[in-house]
Amino acid sequence: MKIRKAVIAAAGHGSRMLPATKALPKEMMPVVDKPAIQYIVEELVEAGIEDILIITGRGKRAIEDHFDRNVEVHDALAKRDDRSMLATLERIEQLADIHYLRQRELLGTGHAVLKARRHVGDEPFAVLFGDDLVVSETPCIGQLMDRYSRFAAPILAVKEVAREHIGSYGVVRAEKIDGAHRVRGLVEKPDPSRAPSNLACLGRYIFEPDIFDFLNRIAPADSGEYQLTDAIQLMIQSRPVYACAVEGDWHTVGDLLSYLQTTVSFALAHPVVGESFQEYLKRTCLALSSGAKNSQRG
Repeated sequence: MKIRKAVIAAAGHGSRMLPATKALPKEMMPVVDKPAIQYIVEELVEAGIEDILIITGRGKRAIEDHFDRNVEVHDALAKRDDRSMLATLERIEQLADIHYLRQRELLGTGHAVLKARRHVGDEPFAVLFGDDLVVSETPCIGQLMDRYSRFAAPILAVKEVAREHIGSYGVVRAEKIDGAHRVRGLVEKPDPSRAPSNLACLGRYIFEPDIFDFLNRIAPADSGEYQLTDAIQLMIQSRPVYACAVEGDWHTVGDLLSYLQTTVSFALAHPVVGESFQEYLKRTCLALSSGAKNSQRG
């Protein structure tokens, strides 16, 4: 069955990015010249999904405004005859059929996905988290959709991570069957020496409607939140679930260091400023190197 709908979970506080996210949703933090969430919406559209539900929370109105038409900005650009930027804004406003639903209580990722039940209905759908950006020839979610067309079962996106870093991620315990990874369990932030694999979970999923039944069965964690991973653990006991090792470069924007690294990577690849930014970094590195040498001499 074709995947037509997607859910983006975007209700969290973004506490690891404070104070920048005190008034600005973390999903709207700019990565060069676009907010992070726009890259995710563009990934979905490129994969053929144009019915998107964004789960928001208090203080997230900027997300809705970004994908809506701003008459004042359009008029100002028209007066300046800035046709290029007008075309850019119009493309953003027409990307997809975007709906919004507020998660009034921040009760975790599982609770956020459960709120999408009425919108999704009785068909498979994609789930994406706003902290993860993937640069790839084939859209990341499109790779999961291709795998779903083969197995007609829930698909989790995973990426190989160096063993010494695996303790920072949720990790799948998987069995290789018919050239695919059949998921047997999930382990959160394991000791690297005991990790069941080096396949880390990435914020992309394909689910069928029965995920909502499993979400209704889970208990809250000690934090009081309902976690999507707990529902997936239940689901694994009842039906096949597969992991798709996606191709592409995985970037995260959920903490300050990752956000800065992602911004630099995207800036270097930018078609307009990439070369100039690369030259700037070279000059900066040379200046730092020279300063360090002078310091050692002193």
